[in-house]
Amino acid sequence: MLTERMQEALRAAGLDGWLFFDHHRRDPLAYRILRLPEELQPTRRWYYLVPAQGEPRKLVHRIEGGSLDSLPGSKQFYSSWTEQQQQLRALLSVGSQVNPRIAMQYSPQCVIPYVSMVDAGTLELVRASGAEVVSSADLIQEFEARWTEEQFQMHLEAGKLVDGIWREAFDLIGERLRSACPITEYEVQQFIRHRFSISGLTTDHGPIVAVNANASDPHYEPTRDRTAHIQNGDVVLIDLWAKLTHPDAVYYDITWTGFCGDTIPEKVQNVFEIVRDARKNASQFVIDNVAAGEPLAGYQVDDVARGHIEKHGFGEYFFHRTGHSIGAETHGTGANMDNLESHDDRRIIPSTCFSVEPGIYLPEFGIRSEVNVYVGAGYAIVTGQQQEQMIRI
Repeated sequence: MLTERMQEALRAAGLDGWLFFDHHRRDPLAYRILRLPEELQPTRRWYYLVPAQGEPRKLVHRIEGGSLDSLPGSKQFYSSWTEQQQQLRALLSVGSQVNPRIAMQYSPQCVIPYVSMVDAGTLELVRASGAEVVSSADLIQEFEARWTEEQFQMHLEAGKLVDGIWREAFDLIGERLRSACPITEYEVQQFIRHRFSISGLTTDHGPIVAVNANASDPHYEPTRDRTAHIQNGDVVLIDLWAKLTHPDAVYYDITWTGFCGDTIPEKVQNVFEIVRDARKNASQFVIDNVAAGEPLAGYQVDDVARGHIEKHGFGEYFFHRTGHSIGAETHGTGANMDNLESHDDRRIIPSTCFSVEPGIYLPEFGIRSEVNVYVGAGYAIVTGQQQEQMIRI
């Protein structure tokens, strides 16, 4: 049962409880983790405490008394703000603990924005009730970021399709260049979107198709009105992500780069090799540590990739994290490979997946190389094809 698994995790973490709170569906994590009905649309605050020991407890407003009826546990009601505060104090009375340690969707200094869902006022209220609030970030990984075996297989299936589509996209560019027929970034993007649609794939936005300086903007996306022509002598970056059109499907997210011409300029080739080796070093670092049973945190993976790029003198041109968690959303809620934008010290745990995608973004062109790494029980693997050489378009 879900709450029993939560209680086991709480005891293992030395926590007294996990407090879920929401108002107007502001915390999507709470609804997904607790498996609350899609049709639930609360207009009043509710609280749900899963204690490390004993029965879960609910606190709901009287006019929405049935809002948490899908969950196990006892229920208390409030109407006035004074009653709410009194009942919250009672809710947080966990055994004989004077100052119970309670996990919430909170991140100190918002270091991990993905889990920082609870507003500052509610934190003040909970602390005033006598609780010590700690981050639920690691708990969220356990109950939100882990994949089932079915999801892993859907990721692999999506990967095979996406790996075929990026090849088709580069082939399309090559055919147009050889026939002297113009082609733009936006046309290639729309070609990929069409191929996704007819292949049973879906995506939230994108993909990124970028040439030269546009490829130095990591989140560049062409539009009908903002697009560059692709010509001989151009560096082309394609970043594409998609998942199967299944309710529980998870994403596959990769980036490949190519050059329009037979002879790749020395500077472009050098930057590509540095980025490629940073990616390979970081991926292998994960694979080796997981196989050895060594604990591993997201920031350590970032250090490996970033250290390689810095050693070659391009550190200032690598200005994003090395990778992000992957799940039902492109950017998932597990550990990120990050010691730049944040110091992500969350453990990398089994049944989770993340990208490894270092990049170097110079004024005239950008190179990024991306793979997905899945961590299983005692092993880690790169789940799809890995780019070893630039595509000669």
